[in-house]
Order: sequence, then C-alpha cells, then structure tokens
Amino acid sequence: MTRAQLTRTGILRMALGGGGADPLLPAEDGGGRRAPFLLRALRIAVVVCLYWFTSIAMVFLNKYLLDSPSLRLNAPLFVTFFQCALTAALCLGLSLGAACGPPCLGLPALRLDPKVSRSVLPLSVVFIGMVTSNNLCLKHVGVAFYNVGRSLTTVFNVLLSYLLLKQTTSLYALLACGVIIGGFWLGVDQEGAEGTLSWPGIFFGILASLCVSLNAIYTKKVLPVVDGSIWRLTFYNNVNACVLFFPLMMLLGEFRTLYHFDKLGSPGFWGMMTLGGVFGFAIGYVTGLQIKFTSPLTHNVSGTAKACAQTVLAVIYFEETKSFLWWMSNLMVLGGSFAYTWVKGLEMRKVQEDPNVKSSERNETGV
Repeated sequence: MTRAQLTRTGILRMALGGGGADPLLPAEDGGGRRAPFLLRALRIAVVVCLYWFTSIAMVFLNKYLLDSPSLRLNAPLFVTFFQCALTAALCLGLSLGAACGPPCLGLPALRLDPKVSRSVLPLSVVFIGMVTSNNLCLKHVGVAFYNVGRSLTTVFNVLLSYLLLKQTTSLYALLACGVIIGGFWLGVDQEGAEGTLSWPGIFFGILASLCVSLNAIYTKKVLPVVDGSIWRLTFYNNVNACVLFFPLMMLLGEFRTLYHFDKLGSPGFWGMMTLGGVFGFAIGYVTGLQIKFTSPLTHNVSGTAKACAQTVLAVIYFEETKSFLWWMSNLMVLGGSFAYTWVKGLEMRKVQEDPNVKSSERNETGV
C-alpha cells in the first residue's frame, strides 16, 4: 500500500514498503493510483467500526471466561493460549482451503518458516505480554474500570517515541498526556473510595498499556519480514505465542488447575472457549488492519475511545452506579486522548505544508 506524498509516508513506507500487498486489504486501481478520498475514508471507518465491535465483544466474553462465579476457572494463561492456538489453526485452515478450492480473496499460502518465525519472535514476546496483562487486568477489575486501568497507552507511545526514535513531543501534546494521567489517577482514587480497587489489576493495566504501545511499534517494524501481510504476521505471531505459553502454564501450575476443573468435559464450556478463540482470531487481524490503514498512534487513540464506549455499555449491562468524579476520570481520559490527536493532526498538517521542516519532524508518526 503506497502513499502519494513523501511527507505523509515516513515510517509507514519504511514499515510497509518492500513487500507484496496483503490480499485481504483493499487494492489500488490498475494504475497504482490512490482510491478517491471518500472511498478511503469509508474503508478506514469500516475497519475502525469492525475493530470496536470485535474488541468490545471479546472483552465481555473474556470477562466471563476469566472471572465468572459460575465458571470458577482460575487459568488465565490457558484461556489466552487456547485463543492463540485456535487463531493459528483458523489462519492455516483458511489458507489450505483457498489453495485446494476456488480462490478465497487470494489468501496467501502459509507454511512455517523457522527463519521468519525467529524474526517475528520479538513481536511475539511483546504480544504475549500484551494479551496476558490485558486478561489479568480484566480478571482483577470490572469491565467498567477496564478503560481507565489501561488508559496510559498514548502516554507510553510518547515516551517510547522519545526513547526509541528520539522524537520530541510538543508542549500542548504533553499537556494532553497530563490530562490522561490525571484521569487515570482520579479513576484509581474513585475505585478506592468505592472499595473496588484492585492493585494487581492496576499493575497489569499499566503493563498492558506499555505492551499495547510496544506491540503497535513492533508490528510496523516486523511487517516487511512477512512481505507486509497481516495474514502471515497473525499466523506466525500466534504460533510463536503457543510455543511460549507452554512453559509459562507449567510454571504457574495451570495444568493442575485444569485437571481438577469440573467443567472440562462440558460442551457449553468449550463452546464459549471456541467463541472466544474466534474473536481472538478476529481481533488479531482487525488490530493489525487498523494499524496498517492508519498508524500506531491512531490505533492507540481509537482503542482509548472504544474503551470509553465500552465503559458506558458495561455500567448499563451490570447495572452499576458510579459517582460524578468516577465519570469525570473517564471524561478526562477521553478528552486528553482526543486533544492529543487534535494537536498531532495540526502538527502533521504543518509538516505537510512547510517544505523546510526538518526530516526528523517529517518522519514523526502521523494521526
């Protein structure tokens, strides 16, 4: 996927260039020209909406699998492992089906290349940290607080951009990050006031925010290894994760927990696990799709906005009553995130319009 103006490519061209196009992504016209603006905007809107639906549905389903009083399954790594295994199996199955029968959207043939697997391994380690910390945070906190508990992704994105890419951030963008941090601390304070604060949940929420930011950055970096194909990247990422999860489950004694689990032979339990795996397959692809269509920063902001909508749905669904300050913490997180997006958008517009802007500023990740 190409971009028309060099000032708008920067990191996107370095990350996505040099490989074949992903057959599941919308193609350009025969002359290599960009699609009309309205069509491109519609594509992005569809991808973002698909990400929102898949992510919200998976959060509610995972909350049931991880912390349901009726299920009583204390094996969060196994739940995550099963979702990764089913995702890898679905990728391989669909690819084999496309190869043996009529073309299915031109899906690429998948085969396990140890060299490619090793190249994807750093992303897989970050991916494991992301999905595990997400699930552990969700296990210890309510769905309504899940938003605030994981609200520092944009802040970590700014910090990592400076530490890893040596990119500075404007004062206004830093002030927006300060609002996000303020909303996070206010939310923690209000959870404590209501007697529902979980410090393990807070810890895993912060760790999840860090891993989500790292995952977005590493996804861009690793895409050329798999010829720019989100499909191949999803397959390799989940295969690596399955292998790495085994020693972790043994270390934490989850195999013993499963041996004594009274619903291990229940079709209903495996039905819910399979549904969770299907959503795990979908979220892995639509997340990468959203990053590829937009940018790591836009993906993080979209995730924050989605989490705010998710909070409202959770409060309604679980019939919870929250204080004014608790809602204010969510509004601060949302407002800070959109303020940051607005500031970065203005900065990128200035970069596009000013031909004398430094190259370091031109390569800054856009919104």
